[in-house]
Amino acid sequence: MPSNATESDAPSLAPVHADHLIADGELAAENAWCVSYDAEQLPEQRPAFVPFALWEANQEDSELAPLLASDSELSATLAAEIIAAPAIAIDFPAFTDGRGYTLARLLRERYGYRGEVRAVGDVLVDQLEYMRRCGFTAMALREDQHPEDALRALSFISVRYQPDVEQRQALFEKRLNADH
Repeated sequence: MPSNATESDAPSLAPVHADHLIADGELAAENAWCVSYDAEQLPEQRPAFVPFALWEANQEDSELAPLLASDSELSATLAAEIIAAPAIAIDFPAFTDGRGYTLARLLRERYGYRGEVRAVGDVLVDQLEYMRRCGFTAMALREDQHPEDALRALSFISVRYQPDVEQRQALFEKRLNADH
C-alpha cells in the first residue's frame, strides 16, 4: 500500500506477508510470495510482487512479479508486457476502491491472461466472491479477516444470475438453452 512514510516509519516499507491467503477457493498451505510497495528498492526476500516500474526494470529476475496499482491503465501495450508473468498482484488500497476488479476482468477476458491474479491490500471477506467472479485466483486477506469466514463466503452463493469470467452465460440464457 502506498504510504506517506517518513524515515522513522521505515519498517512499514518492508515486504508485507499475507497471513491469510485464499488460493483457488481454498486456504493456501503456504504463501511464498511477499508484497513490496517500495518503488525504489528490490526486497531481499523472494519471490516478491513489486511495483510495475521496478518489475519492468528487473524482468530478468524470475522471482519477481508485477504489482499493479489500482489506478493502472491496462492498455494493450502494458498487457503485452505482463502477460508472460507467472503471477500478477493487484492492489486494493481501500476496500471501497473497485478499480482492481476491472483490471482483473480485463486481464482475463480481453487479454487472455491465464496465470495467478492475486488481490492484495485492503481485502475483506465480503469482497471475495466478486473478486473470484472477476478473475482473481488468489486473495490475500487483510490481517483482521478470518480465513474460515472467507471460505464460507466463497461457498455461500450457489446460483449466479449474471455472467462472469467463470460462467459465460447468464442464468436466463442457460434456462432458454435448456428448454430448446
